Amino acid sequence: MSYQFQTFLADAAAAPAAGGFNPTPIVYMVCIFAIFYFLAIRPQSQRQKQLDAMIKGVKTGDRVVTSSGIHGMISNVKDTTVILKVADNVKIELDKSSIGSVLKRDDDAEAVSTS
Repeated sequence: MSYQFQTFLADAAAAPAAGGFNPTPIVYMVCIFAIFYFLAIRPQSQRQKQLDAMIKGVKTGDRVVTSSGIHGMISNVKDTTVILKVADNVKIELDKSSIGSVLKRDDDAEAVSTS
Protein backbone atom coordinates (compact mmCIF):
# COMPACT_ATOMS: atom_id res chain seq x y z
CA MET A 1 0.00 0.00 0.00
CA SER A 2 1.12 3.48 -0.62
CA TYR A 3 1.95 5.77 2.26
CA GLN A 4 -0.75 8.26 1.28
CA PHE A 5 -3.47 5.59 1.25
CA GLN A 6 -2.36 4.29 4.66
CA THR A 7 -2.47 7.76 6.19
CA PHE A 8 -5.90 8.34 4.62
CA LEU A 9 -7.25 5.15 6.23
CA ALA A 10 -5.71 6.03 9.58
CA ASP A 11 -7.18 9.53 9.50
CA ALA A 12 -10.61 8.21 8.47
CA ALA A 13 -10.63 5.64 11.27
CA ALA A 14 -9.37 8.01 13.96
CA ALA A 15 -11.45 11.07 13.21
CA PRO A 16 -15.22 10.63 13.31
CA ALA A 17 -17.31 12.71 10.97
CA ALA A 18 -17.89 16.15 12.41
CA GLY A 19 -21.38 16.13 13.89
CA GLY A 20 -22.39 13.17 11.76
CA PHE A 21 -24.55 10.20 12.67
CA ASN A 22 -22.88 6.80 12.72
CA PRO A 23 -25.49 4.07 11.98
CA THR A 24 -23.07 1.15 12.36
CA PRO A 25 -24.01 0.15 15.96
CA ILE A 26 -27.72 0.17 15.12
CA VAL A 27 -27.11 -2.00 12.05
CA TYR A 28 -25.15 -4.49 14.19
CA MET A 29 -27.91 -4.61 16.81
CA VAL A 30 -30.59 -5.21 14.16
CA CYS A 31 -28.52 -8.01 12.60
CA ILE A 32 -27.93 -9.67 15.98
CA PHE A 33 -31.64 -9.47 16.82
CA ALA A 34 -32.57 -10.97 13.43
CA ILE A 35 -30.17 -13.87 13.95
CA PHE A 36 -31.48 -14.43 17.49
CA TYR A 37 -35.07 -14.35 16.22
CA PHE A 38 -34.49 -16.95 13.50
CA LEU A 39 -32.36 -19.25 15.68
CA ALA A 40 -34.26 -19.11 18.99
CA ILE A 41 -37.62 -17.34 19.06
CA ARG A 42 -39.24 -18.50 15.82
CA PRO A 43 -38.54 -22.26 16.18
CA GLN A 44 -39.82 -22.23 19.77
CA SER A 45 -43.05 -20.48 18.81
CA GLN A 46 -43.60 -22.97 15.96
CA ARG A 47 -43.11 -25.90 18.37
CA GLN A 48 -45.58 -24.32 20.80
CA LYS A 49 -48.20 -23.92 18.04
CA GLN A 50 -47.78 -27.56 17.04
CA LEU A 51 -48.14 -28.69 20.66
CA ASP A 52 -51.28 -26.57 21.14
CA ALA A 53 -52.83 -28.01 17.96
CA MET A 54 -51.96 -31.53 19.07
CA ILE A 55 -53.54 -31.01 22.50
CA LYS A 56 -56.71 -29.55 20.97
CA GLY A 57 -56.97 -32.56 18.66
CA VAL A 58 -56.79 -35.34 21.26
CA LYS A 59 -59.74 -37.73 21.21
CA THR A 60 -60.95 -40.72 23.13
CA GLY A 61 -58.83 -43.73 22.20
CA ASP A 62 -55.58 -41.84 21.55
CA ARG A 63 -52.44 -43.29 23.08
CA VAL A 64 -50.44 -40.52 24.76
CA VAL A 65 -47.34 -39.92 26.83
CA THR A 66 -47.53 -37.22 29.49
CA SER A 67 -44.74 -34.75 30.13
CA SER A 68 -43.86 -36.78 33.25
CA GLY A 69 -43.53 -39.99 31.22
CA ILE A 70 -46.80 -41.77 31.99
CA HIS A 71 -48.07 -43.86 29.06
CA GLY A 72 -51.78 -44.45 28.69
CA MET A 73 -54.91 -44.28 26.59
CA ILE A 74 -57.41 -41.43 26.77
CA SER A 75 -60.78 -42.71 27.90
CA ASN A 76 -62.60 -39.37 28.23
CA VAL A 77 -61.93 -35.78 27.15
CA LYS A 78 -63.28 -32.81 29.11
CA ASP A 79 -62.83 -29.04 28.62
CA THR A 80 -59.48 -28.68 30.37
CA THR A 81 -58.75 -32.23 31.55
CA VAL A 82 -58.57 -35.78 30.22
CA ILE A 83 -59.16 -39.14 31.87
CA LEU A 84 -56.17 -41.36 31.16
CA LYS A 85 -56.39 -45.14 31.46
CA VAL A 86 -52.96 -46.39 32.51
CA ALA A 87 -53.88 -50.01 33.41
CA ASP A 88 -56.95 -52.19 33.92
CA ASN A 89 -59.27 -50.41 36.37
CA VAL A 90 -56.72 -47.58 36.84
CA LYS A 91 -57.75 -44.19 35.52
CA ILE A 92 -56.27 -40.80 36.37
CA GLU A 93 -57.43 -37.31 35.55
CA LEU A 94 -54.82 -34.96 34.10
CA ASP A 95 -54.73 -31.46 32.67
CA LYS A 96 -54.56 -31.35 28.89
CA SER A 97 -51.41 -29.28 29.16
CA SER A 98 -49.60 -32.25 30.75
CA ILE A 99 -49.81 -34.25 27.50
CA GLY A 100 -46.33 -34.44 26.03
CA SER A 101 -47.02 -36.34 22.82
CA VAL A 102 -49.71 -38.32 21.06
CA LEU A 103 -48.41 -41.70 19.88
CA LYS A 104 -51.33 -42.97 17.80
CA ARG A 105 -55.01 -43.76 17.94
CA ASP A 106 -55.96 -47.15 19.34
CA ASP A 107 -58.30 -47.68 16.34
CA ASP A 108 -55.36 -47.22 13.93
CA ALA A 109 -53.37 -49.92 15.74
CA GLU A 110 -56.27 -52.37 15.51
CA ALA A 111 -56.74 -51.62 11.80
CA VAL A 112 -53.06 -52.29 11.09
CA SER A 113 -53.07 -55.56 13.05
CA THR A 114 -56.13 -56.93 11.20
CA SER A 115 -54.70 -56.13 7.75
